[in-house]
Amino acid sequence: MGGGRWSDLDRPPLNAAALRRALVREDGLWSSLEVVQRTGSTNADLVARAEAGGAEEGAVLVAEEQSAGRGRLDRRWTAPARSGLFFSVLLRPGDVPVARWGWLPLLTGVAVATGLSRAAGVDTALKWPNDLLVTVGGEERKAGGILAERAGDGGVVVGVGLNVTLREDELPVPQAGSLALAGAAGTDRDPLLRAVLRSLADWYGRWRDAGGDPVASGLQETYAAGCATLGRKVRAELPGDRSLVGEAVAVDGDGRLVLATADGVRAPVGAGDIVHLRPA
Repeated sequence: MGGGRWSDLDRPPLNAAALRRALVREDGLWSSLEVVQRTGSTNADLVARAEAGGAEEGAVLVAEEQSAGRGRLDRRWTAPARSGLFFSVLLRPGDVPVARWGWLPLLTGVAVATGLSRAAGVDTALKWPNDLLVTVGGEERKAGGILAERAGDGGVVVGVGLNVTLREDELPVPQAGSLALAGAAGTDRDPLLRAVLRSLADWYGRWRDAGGDPVASGLQETYAAGCATLGRKVRAELPGDRSLVGEAVAVDGDGRLVLATADGVRAPVGAGDIVHLRPA
């Protein structure tokens, strides 16, 4: 068989009509759901749509394959067609103070991790701020990431990339992982996407009802409980080629990682790359 739609029977296409029936409801968050075969980046597409007035809150855009998916710090994210979940959602939390919007990628991480533990039976952890880690052969590997971008119309587009059925020989880097490699009980992407989006709607609703308060919504506590970075010695690689080493002791009310350094200083890190220097 050539490279047709059914050429990889382990990787059937998503069923867009069934996903819409399950998720798009009058009284729910998700207002539309579209699956495209291939695009550069679902985040870029949805930001453009939102700014052109062509998308309402709760729009979900899913790609079977992304050719220019981006991670944090503009890193490339590529994977074979239908091997993962690559999607973006449009949120408009206008009733939440903008100062609290920084919690949205962390909230999405919690939602994805809780949805996957239910639907895939795989234990996922969060590396601050929003990498999804799975355990493969006793070592932590990154199986997914989250990227939030502001849309000029007062919205936020949150993108999720998750490796589902990637095999060892398909990994972009040796430190990457996938749900299949982590021994997931289920790798059928339709129920996985349904579970993740239902979990995201649930967490987003709780957070908005609490006015974005990370304590009242339970978000800060749940994030900390699932964060593999806390309790570890880490190196934070900061903007401007600076770095800071310390023990990650807390996630503060603004979603920043607090490091206790050797000289007794508690330093909050709001942006940067975190390297885990030793196991928890």
